[in-house]
Amino acid sequence: MGIPRIAFFFVVISLVLFAASFYMGRRVKQAFGLSVRAERAGLVVVLGSVVAMILARALGLRPLGEVAFTLLLALLISTGLLLLVDLAKLGALPFKWLASRAKPTPAHAPEPVLALATEPAAPAPAPVEPPALEPAKAEAEATPALPTRRDFLTQAVTGSALLVGSGSSFYGAVFGRHDYVIEEVPVRIPGLSKRLDGYTLVQLSDIHFGTFVGDAEMRAAEELVRKARPDRIVLTGDLLDNDAKYAEMLGRFVRNIAPLARDGVVAIPGNHDWYAGIDEVVAALKAAGARVLRNDGFVIGDEKDGFSLLGVEDVWARRLSPGNGPNLDAALARVPKDLPRVLLCHNPVFFPEAAGQVALQLSGHTHGGQVNLGALQPGKLVLPYGYVAGLYERNGSRLWVNRGFGTAGPPARVGAPPEVTRVVLVSA
Repeated sequence: MGIPRIAFFFVVISLVLFAASFYMGRRVKQAFGLSVRAERAGLVVVLGSVVAMILARALGLRPLGEVAFTLLLALLISTGLLLLVDLAKLGALPFKWLASRAKPTPAHAPEPVLALATEPAAPAPAPVEPPALEPAKAEAEATPALPTRRDFLTQAVTGSALLVGSGSSFYGAVFGRHDYVIEEVPVRIPGLSKRLDGYTLVQLSDIHFGTFVGDAEMRAAEELVRKARPDRIVLTGDLLDNDAKYAEMLGRFVRNIAPLARDGVVAIPGNHDWYAGIDEVVAALKAAGARVLRNDGFVIGDEKDGFSLLGVEDVWARRLSPGNGPNLDAALARVPKDLPRVLLCHNPVFFPEAAGQVALQLSGHTHGGQVNLGALQPGKLVLPYGYVAGLYERNGSRLWVNRGFGTAGPPARVGAPPEVTRVVLVSA
């Protein structure tokens, strides 16, 4: 990723974080009477965390970055929850107004009948001084009033948002991002030969080797691949995070896992591989013995009983390098027309274009949303077609979206456990 793009990214993120900090400060002050000094201290913590985040990325300071990102993620989750509450309140305003208009008008009390004055009015009595309060009564009246129901609800909502935000961020950073699973996905492939029934593709995606994904995560991935017993390993992009210096680690990883698969390793690039340096990523993969597919394909098995494995370039390559980008027609031209086809494409947004031309597309990119809170899955709102994680179908074709293995942005996962997918091809 170029320097201007990185700078723009951090400026936008910093503005969002400071806006969230200001909003959260106002809400906490309203709920708990936060002092001005405490409010300023919160802004200083946010500023320090943003600076620490940038330094951690630039200098590879993993512990510093993990602390900073955990604090900032807690802020964002808490802010998001409170914003949902405020939006619900705004949505309820029209109904409250209609309810108030529908209330019956109270009946007017009869006006008092004035008596005719027959005698001169008596003089007004002199004001009577109130009796002095006894000490016990004076003390009772000086005691502050108990919080109202509205105050209690405000404190409960704000406190709950802070608790959920902080707890979720801590869990995601310490446990969630290491809660690895192997997903087994049998997929029927029309026309697949019985000789290849049960052929297993083990998919890893979005490893993001970098500041927050290193040797420990690499060893965990190797062990999961060993347990999955692949015929062939497919790596579907975003193998590096944003720095080409980690290409050596990627090459080492490929050399370690290649002997675990009978037929070796196939890889395609993702958008982060372009940000880090596409030439360095491809060179590391090829030097380690992986076959890299960029608008290319080949036959697994033979031309009579095999199937075609295709790979296309990432969709973001169109913006990053004019003239590049996914070209399914070029890949199809490299294989026989009458064989079943399995496509590797990093971004699932390409599926509508590939649907009807391939039996199965394997993608990643989305991280399964990476941070989800129960039914709250922001990825479904912002990702095209709602392809976030799992199996989808369109025009007779299937799409599997892998949740990825590493992390991007905050090194945390909530409600989106990292996965290795064991795709078992079944003859239909």
